[in-house]
Amino acid sequence: MPNATPSASQSTGDITLSARNLTRSFGNRQVVHNVSLELRRGEVLGLLGHNGAGKSTTLQMLAGCLLPDSAEKNGSGIDICGIDLLRHPALAKAHIGYLPENPPLYRELSVNNYLTFAARLRGMKPAAAAEALAQTRQRCGLEGAGDKIIGTLSKGYQQRIGIAQAIIHRPAVIVLDEPTIGLDPTQIREIRSLIRELGDAHSVILSTHLLSEVESVCDRVDIMQQGRLIYSDTSEHMQQHGSVSGFIISLRNPPPPGELEAIDGVSSVEQLSATQFRVLHTPDANPGGTLVTLAERHGWQLEQLTPLQATLEEVFVKITAADMATTAPARSTPVGTTLPCSDSSSGETT
Repeated sequence: MPNATPSASQSTGDITLSARNLTRSFGNRQVVHNVSLELRRGEVLGLLGHNGAGKSTTLQMLAGCLLPDSAEKNGSGIDICGIDLLRHPALAKAHIGYLPENPPLYRELSVNNYLTFAARLRGMKPAAAAEALAQTRQRCGLEGAGDKIIGTLSKGYQQRIGIAQAIIHRPAVIVLDEPTIGLDPTQIREIRSLIRELGDAHSVILSTHLLSEVESVCDRVDIMQQGRLIYSDTSEHMQQHGSVSGFIISLRNPPPPGELEAIDGVSSVEQLSATQFRVLHTPDANPGGTLVTLAERHGWQLEQLTPLQATLEEVFVKITAADMATTAPARSTPVGTTLPCSDSSSGETT
């Protein structure tokens, strides 16, 4: 446990957020069960899952807007930069920036007035707020929009403003709930680029159900299903999780498939077209080199040899389907209580 008078300097190594055994119920329905995760400085962590997996509820707890069920009973806890969020919420929240799924915008205010208001809410003095406003507008691509009324701006600009209010006080940890939902393809690219930039100077955790989002911006992936954390690894390792031992080959003058199947280590050959084949091999074999040698020797004229790799979507389906086959829905636990917050939970579990 952190000391009674914590400070941001107490963080352990590069860990900026540490959550332990988070559980949360609404009525008799348990929506988050025993979730533990960590976030490191300079890292973008994607919280991935189907709609209803418990992602938003988890982020609300991490942002201090929702208390976990019975912290003492479950041994749950959340540390932000070494500060116990449950014991010292005001101190811990000073290091958190939060963008809920529906940004907390005042549509009748100008961008400048709203962001200044957000900075002052965070306890910034007028001079510091003015400096932070200028820097945040520049970082979020809002330089020319300062005097415009928020309600007149596009969804993409409003999402930028939502991110701006989350980072204006320079927090160590940024929590983003479905940051690109409802945006058009151009706006999605712009917001993802901004998130990648934020990941260089902050720790970012974002929820999404889009595999392309994970591939584009995330260093690490945690997968939730039915309120539980079922997978945690780097994005690169997740891609490799569903890898298949094999490759696609194109041969201008191919032999009969039987000759390819006769290569040592090859387990099967599927002819995809007159010149293209899918070759599967045993995991411990590497027949690619032999195939290249044979192609040169027999004049098969090798044009392509591409290792097979499952898509992130295929990997996600594989992981979640395997979990569904081996687990039962979590049992309910007592309801916790809600912390005062401008975006307090409605009990939804997106």
